Amino acid sequence: MTNKFKILCLIVLVSVFTFSCETKEKPTTKPNIIYILADDLGYGELGCYGQTKIETPNIDQLAKEGMMFTQHYSGSAVCAPSRSVLLTGKHSGHSDIRNNSGWGSRGDVWNIFAMLKDSTLEGNLPMQDNTITIANILQNAGYKTGMSGKWGLGAPHTNSTPTKKGFDFFIGYNCQRIAHTYYPPFLYKNDKRLYLNNEAIPLSEKFPKDKDPLDETNYERYTQPDYAPDVMYNEMENFIVENSDNKFFFYWASLIPHVALQAPQRWVDYYVEKFGNEEPYLGNQGYYPHRYPHAAYAAMISYLDENVGKLVAKLKELGIYDNTLIIFTSDNGPTFNGGADPEWFESAGILGNERRKIKGSFDDGGIRVPMIASWPGKIKVGSKTDHISAFWDVLPTLCEVAGATIPDDTDGISMLQTFLGNEGQIEHYSLYWELGRNQAVRMGKWKGIRKNGKEELGILELYNLENDIQESNNVADDFPEIVKQIETIMQNEHKPAAISAFKQKVLGDK
Repeated sequence: MTNKFKILCLIVLVSVFTFSCETKEKPTTKPNIIYILADDLGYGELGCYGQTKIETPNIDQLAKEGMMFTQHYSGSAVCAPSRSVLLTGKHSGHSDIRNNSGWGSRGDVWNIFAMLKDSTLEGNLPMQDNTITIANILQNAGYKTGMSGKWGLGAPHTNSTPTKKGFDFFIGYNCQRIAHTYYPPFLYKNDKRLYLNNEAIPLSEKFPKDKDPLDETNYERYTQPDYAPDVMYNEMENFIVENSDNKFFFYWASLIPHVALQAPQRWVDYYVEKFGNEEPYLGNQGYYPHRYPHAAYAAMISYLDENVGKLVAKLKELGIYDNTLIIFTSDNGPTFNGGADPEWFESAGILGNERRKIKGSFDDGGIRVPMIASWPGKIKVGSKTDHISAFWDVLPTLCEVAGATIPDDTDGISMLQTFLGNEGQIEHYSLYWELGRNQAVRMGKWKGIRKNGKEELGILELYNLENDIQESNNVADDFPEIVKQIETIMQNEHKPAAISAFKQKVLGDK
């Protein structure tokens, strides 16, 4: 064999090897994960779930490109315990935080001026030091983890802040109470205050009695230079751009549409033109006044929708949209105070919109929430499921998506098989909630609610959701065996609260 022939053979072999390496199919990579949690967004407040007054084209498009859940439940009927359940994968009979608590033993915790001067008055009761969150798990699985929005599960100077519970980056409100204004004097960036060009205004300030409530200029005090959702969105987008070459998990805990009614003026103007003139909200049900409460509420949701559209566009620009799982949902049902009008908007949709049936209630209007999952090439376009699921299912689902080990102590069941449209999805036998002394169970078509006293257990109400979705006909007397089964579930699923403030004597806590 001549040297020339040897060289020719070597070139051919190198070329074949190079071609085979270049054309070899790349291994499947784990997706980026974005979890969007709206605040107090009702089951009926998106176009894809039947809303007719508020426009949400970008979120509706997510639904068209992905999967809608019709029977997904939040972790609780109010903010903090619902978020605790979400992040820990433990239902509210097992999780750390079981109610909203301002941790008032520290002092004047509702005074925004006092909190501005003394950060030890901020925040809520913290989760335990040893509590593990989904962010911890995904961080250990190689994901960069970020969060924006409302935390509400601890306080500065405790070990229960986002950066101490698994998040590499945080921008937002540590404290739920300061989150009652969209123009706060500061946010937190990681563990330090980020001061904004806004003055502190007393929370729940009412409209001055000596001014004309029909004059728009008298409401200018409640609109300031730095709109916190703008600041938080920009920081979130920067995080995603900076980590676009990595696997990342981002938890977007939007404040919207939690009152106060504060929205960009361009969106308010849009809905004033659409809805026409209306009676002003003067602050008589808490939070700040607004000249056009219906327009402002709709404006907030459309602003959130606009930012969802911006986020999707940015993911596409970065070339990572096709490898990103996006989940959109809400932390509980719609609110009834602060100028919100759930009956006018039909905010809970088919679930019923009366005040006693929405936020704070264990009726489905208070805990059944919209949920959309989009994952190009994985989740079938335009699909819908009636799989019964809840917030404590999110942790095992994201663990499985990320290839992480699912903790043994989770109450959840992975929804991945439902996402993928596969057979074999494991179903819950029952779902359990508690809030304060009150308890609820979903078991198949049955829903049990028990409102307990301080010393004695209440009488269980039973509803058949198949033919009574608004829970108006208590059939407990007709099905005593079902009542007994649900009472047993309530007894078995409650464990004594680890944090003394949440202990309930009537449920057996000591």
